[in-house]
Order: sequence, then C-alpha cells, then structure tokens
Amino acid sequence: MSHRGLLLEFGGLPGTGKSTLARRLAADTKAVWLRIDEIEGAMRRNGLTPEQTGIAAYSVAHDVAANQLRRGLTVIADAVNPVTEARNGWRDLATAVGADHVVIETVCPDTTEHRHRVETRASDLPGWTYPSWPQVHQTMTEYEPRTDARLVLDTTRPVDVSYQELTTALS
Repeated sequence: MSHRGLLLEFGGLPGTGKSTLARRLAADTKAVWLRIDEIEGAMRRNGLTPEQTGIAAYSVAHDVAANQLRRGLTVIADAVNPVTEARNGWRDLATAVGADHVVIETVCPDTTEHRHRVETRASDLPGWTYPSWPQVHQTMTEYEPRTDARLVLDTTRPVDVSYQELTTALS
C-alpha cells in the first residue's frame, strides 16, 4: 500500500455538481471530504462575516488536508476555486506533502439547467444560504478559465453518468 496521500481537487462554478459528486465519491471510498461551504458556514455561525471567511476557509482546509495527506489518506477538496491563486494553493499543498494530485472540474454548459439547479437547490448545511443566480452569474464573470491538466465533467448528463466517468478516470 502506498503511503502517498491523494488530493482530489474538485472545482467549478456553484451549482455544477461538485458537491454531489464529491459526496458520493467520499462515501464510496471513505475519503476525507473537505467542503469549503461547510467550513465557511461554521465560521459564519461563529461570528465571522462572509468577507472574512473566504481565504480563511481555504487556509483551514489546507491545514486539515495536509495532515490527512501526510497520513496517506485520500482528501477530496470541494471548492469553487475560481482563481489561479486558489488552484495553485491546492497544487502547492500536494507538492509540499508529497501527495498525488488530481484536478476535477465540473461544468454545466446548459445555462437553463444550471440556473434551474441554482434556483431550486435546498441547503444541506446548517445556516448556509447558497448563492443566488445573479451571484453565480457574477462568479462566472470572475471565474478564470482553467488551463491545467484536469478531468472536465459535463454534469448536464445524469449524475450516474458523470459519476461513472469520474470513477473510471480515477481507476
């Protein structure tokens, strides 16, 4: 058994299926699932403002991930990762701890479907409010296109199809 940890970095716009796929993969593989929304939610419940939680949540996730990766575990990092700095943070973390690193980007190119998902999803996190469609649209304008090596999953297809593609690629 390898003692190298594995960092699976999920990225993509809100509402594209990152957490749906990450949750399922974590359950099936018993991986550590670090969800930035969950960390931010806990920080907000403890008095931090949304403006204070963004970078801090990534920092917390990096610290927790580093410890688990050093133990040789698989860590699933579930975050929008909209900018190069966020993406480089995961890459640099994997390098620093000697872990393997796989990037998965979820996309939902069908704007009507994407908007429907954003507007109809219910929060599964205590006290968490997902971004509205106008907020997601704003994130789209700020989202830096990825150019790194990654698995791109088109999640307009049924979740079972995307999940099968994901697990096949990871095999």
